[in-house]
Amino acid sequence: MLERLTDRVKKGLRDWTDRLANDEQKHRLQALARPENEYGVDPFGFSLDYSLSALAPFVWLYRNYFRVETYGIEKVPAGRVLLVSNHSGQIPLDGAMIGVSMMLEASPPRAIRSMVEKWVPSLPYVSTFMARVGQIVGTPENCRRLLDAEEAILVFPEGTRGINKLWPQRYQLQEFGLGFMRLALETRTPIIPVAVVGAEEQAPALMDLKPVAKLLGFPSFPVTPTGLPIPLPTKYRIYFGDPLRFTGRPDDEDSELDKKVRTVKAAIQSMLHQGLKERRGVFW
Repeated sequence: MLERLTDRVKKGLRDWTDRLANDEQKHRLQALARPENEYGVDPFGFSLDYSLSALAPFVWLYRNYFRVETYGIEKVPAGRVLLVSNHSGQIPLDGAMIGVSMMLEASPPRAIRSMVEKWVPSLPYVSTFMARVGQIVGTPENCRRLLDAEEAILVFPEGTRGINKLWPQRYQLQEFGLGFMRLALETRTPIIPVAVVGAEEQAPALMDLKPVAKLLGFPSFPVTPTGLPIPLPTKYRIYFGDPLRFTGRPDDEDSELDKKVRTVKAAIQSMLHQGLKERRGVFW
């Protein structure tokens, strides 16, 4: 009985996705690659059928709540690629919106894989959901295997430093880690800088209650105007930059890698400045 109920829910969600997508987008979703075994999942637990069923609420957010506009998505090449983006908003809806844009608007359509923090698998229920929709713990070995399989990986080099920024720090990129650059050099993977404008204002953090975060085992515990990180209907604009290709050794000194990382960071910061300059308002 429970299995039949689950199947009905999945079918209902999949039908909702089809109703939200136009004819071209439906064809895109049908054209997505299915990297799965006889159990319907890939080695990391990703299930495309599960993802397409879970997609409907995010497509609704993409089209009707955040009213996402994308710029330059045609620059994303086929094959292995690292999408490197700024991070903000207290909850990772910026990553979800980038993922939806790559499914609905990229050519070819891509089901991207996002790197999540090592503490995410410790969360009950959430960990299984994240695995089924393609998110994996961001270890070098996991990333290397996915890039060898020609996957598209979304990376937030700021990590929790970016997503939990306080309001005065909005649109100021925090320190970038170097790991993604080592992987790009090792696997000869192009990097696409991505800038998200709009997520900073969705749940502005007024303060961070660090004692509470420590008690709960969270990296932070932000306090927003609504008390919880409930996203406001800000308008998202997602900018995809030109591919960046770097040469060098992955085991170079950190100082050498940092020069290359600063190039990526500068490209993202430039797109953020341009996006902020061009937008008319936070909610439109």
